Amino acid sequence: MSKGQKLRVVTPEDMQVADLFCYSVSDVTETLSSGRSIDYNDTIYLTQGHDLYSNRSNVMLSVLQDSCGRHDFLMTPCSLRMFQIVSGSSHYHPSCHENLVRAFQELGVEGDTVGTTFNLFMNVAVDSLGLISIQPPLARAGDYILLQAQMDLHVGLTACSHPETNHFHCKPIHYRLE
Repeated sequence: MSKGQKLRVVTPEDMQVADLFCYSVSDVTETLSSGRSIDYNDTIYLTQGHDLYSNRSNVMLSVLQDSCGRHDFLMTPCSLRMFQIVSGSSHYHPSCHENLVRAFQELGVEGDTVGTTFNLFMNVAVDSLGLISIQPPLARAGDYILLQAQMDLHVGLTACSHPETNHFHCKPIHYRLE
């Protein structure tokens, strides 16, 4: 995405999650940072009017519009190893991390530089003891988020394949650049 360009992400069906991660075009060691974004916005529930920051405290994306209002920036992208740990099985399972690593491979970045993703439409609840739980997404068919690039970015976006995040039915995700 070029600076000023907008990305609209739409869920064409109820309750689908998408993972987003990005790097600065000018230096791929500058990456999206959940910690800085949460810290500077004073909330874990980032939505319309909030900025998403890099690990260098620069604004990467601004949330211009958001019809859903609930996204997650706490959970890392699902990965093969996560599925193996959780299930106790060594079977293969596709993952957001794998999809993003493949998408960014041509940039020469290492897989472990894909950090915590901005999990669009994902509904993670945090209780008074700090325990987290994945709840069914609140997004309904047609819900969208509109993001504007505040610097030139390499952006990766993937429909999540983790059954729990999508209320046990994985569906497509749509996007367009504006």
